[in-house]
Amino acid sequence: MSTFAPHPPESATVDSVAPPKVWQVGTLTYTISGLVSVALWLIGGDFALQVQSRDIVPAFQFLLKKYDASDTFTALMMGSVPSTLSLFLSPIVSYKSDRHRGKWGRRIPFVLLSVPFSVLAMVGLAFSPAIGGYLHHALGTHSLGANASVLIFFSLFWIVYGFASIIGVSVFNALLNDVIPQHFLGRIFGAFHVVSLSAGIIFNYWIFGVVATEYFWIFLGMGVLSLIGNMIVCLKVKEGDYPPPPPVEAAPGIATFLTAAKGYFQECLGHSYYWWYFIFLLLCGMSGIPVNSFRLYYAISLNMTQQQYGDCVALTYCLMMVSAYPLGALADRFHPLRMVLVLLGLFAIALLCGDLFIKDVWTFSVAQVVMGIIYGPLLTTTALLGLRLLPRSNFAQFSSASGILSCIVGIGFGPAVGVVLDYTHHNYRYTFYMSFFFTILALLCGLVLHAKFMALGGPKNYVAPESTWGRKTR
Repeated sequence: MSTFAPHPPESATVDSVAPPKVWQVGTLTYTISGLVSVALWLIGGDFALQVQSRDIVPAFQFLLKKYDASDTFTALMMGSVPSTLSLFLSPIVSYKSDRHRGKWGRRIPFVLLSVPFSVLAMVGLAFSPAIGGYLHHALGTHSLGANASVLIFFSLFWIVYGFASIIGVSVFNALLNDVIPQHFLGRIFGAFHVVSLSAGIIFNYWIFGVVATEYFWIFLGMGVLSLIGNMIVCLKVKEGDYPPPPPVEAAPGIATFLTAAKGYFQECLGHSYYWWYFIFLLLCGMSGIPVNSFRLYYAISLNMTQQQYGDCVALTYCLMMVSAYPLGALADRFHPLRMVLVLLGLFAIALLCGDLFIKDVWTFSVAQVVMGIIYGPLLTTTALLGLRLLPRSNFAQFSSASGILSCIVGIGFGPAVGVVLDYTHHNYRYTFYMSFFFTILALLCGLVLHAKFMALGGPKNYVAPESTWGRKTR
């Protein structure tokens, strides 16, 4: 007697293996392995950017102090010079990047453009004391002084670094926005933060203490790392296809420039919502400038050693690293705007308490750690904010517009802080008062922005509003 074994249903054989899940952004489609790969290449490029931005600033600032630069001069170099460069350069790069089309994409060519300037800046900073010393001896009695001669070349190559940094930063976030699905951006930023903090820990714990003697190799190492990181992004990250840019209906020359400039400002400033957004970002940036720009000098005034300061910063970065990815996930879930408001409130409390209780090196260290683990995530979440609130099609343009107002204010704000500190004989406690004031202003502005954000659909249904400048309304 034979038995009959029925065939399994067709659906069981055909559909038993589910197709792999895919994610799409523009014309790019990723499986999980592809998404992880592109994220890792971007993290490599961001690592190079972050090493420079996190590590070159304290190294450069320490060397300025070593060569007797005043607080006003330091503020000019750390604030006014980058702001002035960004004011003119960032809008041009961002506008051109949004409208560029080529076989390498619209962002990668600009990343590649920044590489030679970045390497030149690092090599120049490494050789600046030697070149300055040679100039001092060559000029003899006509020299401005040994320290002034070195500061001249430090300033020159700092400007070159600012040029490279502005180009890279202007397009890197836009590249991220073009190639990563939006609902992964918070977690990707969290991963970026972890990697950059790791670089900061290594620098502050093992390297910062020897900046005075080993600056030459430190700057050269940064130059090599910048070259490798940027080339990884250029060779490994692939952009998708973009729709053609809107035509500019004007004759070549000045007419084209004026038409493009008019369109730029009409698009970016044509809705009151974006005014609140730009002012909010401006105040968020101003809140940290006084206390963070001069915290190293505050530490020196308390007789804190280089190694103690580096250990303090390294501990701060360790604690920030633990919270980086969870905060990125929370930003994805609850929206970065809400996260920024919470962090601003905590930062205001930390500033107030820090001012009241700092008495010596120990209390200064505690205050810096607490403020750091709040302000670091605040910066990261603020950077993520634009990716969720600005129009995706011309993100770089809107992002650069938010920087124009910041640059205009930054040109004068940093030196004003330096003048106050020079006038008060370097009483760095005043930096806490100034930061607290602007933090409260930022918090109030953010609450207004959040109300407008909710009126536009909130976290679930938000759509970036279109410009109404020049349009007829009923």
